[in-house]
Amino acid sequence: MRRKRRAKQQRQLLLALFIKMELDGWQQEVVEYEGNLVLRSGRQVGKSTAVGEKAARFALKYDNTIQLIIAASQRQAWHLFQKVTESLDFENRKAIEASGGYTWRQDISERRNYELKREFELLHGIYKETPTKSELCLKNGSKVFSLPAGKTGVFIRCFTIDQLLADEAPYIPEVVWTAVRPMLAVSHKTRGMGWIVLLGTPFGKGGYFYDCCFDPEFKQFHVSSEECSRISKEFLLKEKKRMTRLEYSQEYLGEFVDEFHQFFPTALVKKRMTFMLWNFKEEYKPHLKYFLGVDVARYGEDENAFIIAEMQNNHLKSLKIVYAETTERESLVATRDKILRLEEMYNFNRILIDDAGIGAGLNDMLIEKLGRKVVGLGNAKRSVDKEGNKSKIFKEDLYSHAAAMLEQDGKLEIINDLKLLKSLKCMTFNYTAEKNIRIFGKYSHLSEAFVRACWAEKAKSLKLFVY
Repeated sequence: MRRKRRAKQQRQLLLALFIKMELDGWQQEVVEYEGNLVLRSGRQVGKSTAVGEKAARFALKYDNTIQLIIAASQRQAWHLFQKVTESLDFENRKAIEASGGYTWRQDISERRNYELKREFELLHGIYKETPTKSELCLKNGSKVFSLPAGKTGVFIRCFTIDQLLADEAPYIPEVVWTAVRPMLAVSHKTRGMGWIVLLGTPFGKGGYFYDCCFDPEFKQFHVSSEECSRISKEFLLKEKKRMTRLEYSQEYLGEFVDEFHQFFPTALVKKRMTFMLWNFKEEYKPHLKYFLGVDVARYGEDENAFIIAEMQNNHLKSLKIVYAETTERESLVATRDKILRLEEMYNFNRILIDDAGIGAGLNDMLIEKLGRKVVGLGNAKRSVDKEGNKSKIFKEDLYSHAAAMLEQDGKLEIINDLKLLKSLKCMTFNYTAEKNIRIFGKYSHLSEAFVRACWAEKAKSLKLFVY
């Protein structure tokens, strides 16, 4: 039985040796192009396959080169690394078969045969040593590494590389590019290389990936899922019906879809996301004012959202969003206790809660504990300003105020948080038949908490109560 299974495996290996997926025309062009390259596409068109083959050929063609694969997460980086190893494995099997291949011996144990087989493959193959999940080294001295970029890129700054490959590049934090681009400088001068290869599906306008898609120093490729023969027209038609026009345009057409009815322009939000980390123990300043914006999970929804703003002691009274978090939907008591723990740490000037629906109960519970610093900020509250004028605060007031702060230079800094970016990016608006503005989004929790935290600038000088 073992011999039959082993013989079957060897036949499959020989068959795979001569079968390799034929590349599309644009994939072949990506593989052959040498220089900076950005590949913007819809989902599942084969961009990872093309770039994996490109990296493999680069490693084989140029001796003693170093390539680094990065992505926002290790899983994404490993996925592209796997495509590289698949292409190199193909060449490795060819080299082994060209040497005659290992002959299975009957006079020794199966374990010993496998040990000798590995030794034979290392001797006659292209690998210097057996590849791991994050590193491979060829006999010609070329190496390929795969690492997550992290939030800042600080832990990958040690490399000097000849080619950088970034998978799902739109999701890599902007500050990472500051850390990784200098790695290419030496190769660019001494070897004429130092190339950058970016690939991904767009995630709104703005940022490094977006800029490179229009940079003349980069060769641009744009491929939609509708151009891919491996994706059925029926599937795409169903997806087009299921998704909004903007979602379909981004995910399958590979378009930048920051259209006029997106409430917070993505490019502007990314511009204000100026820092990655904020450590309470090191950066909390007792003499400054802190504000907490809270959005409570509605019935049938599953996330509470918390945003903390630090008011700067300058003439603009600018805000710095230092904390963004969502939690699983919990009981009102558990949510209250979390807010009280944050209150012990930050000593908030105001806690601004969406007290509509289930939030009303939380609002009342917190008022019992913390009194007037808790402000229930729903969609229709009366406010009295310092001059005694009365007015209502509506949802559009909250959002318009936050948008105005975003537009003013020096007025708002935001921590670079992917979930917060996703939430702000998804908020759109339209006008009703009565000419009233309607603001909505599929992932609105953090946005709702965000606009309430931004209202801190006004809330510190307003008295709010239900009429």
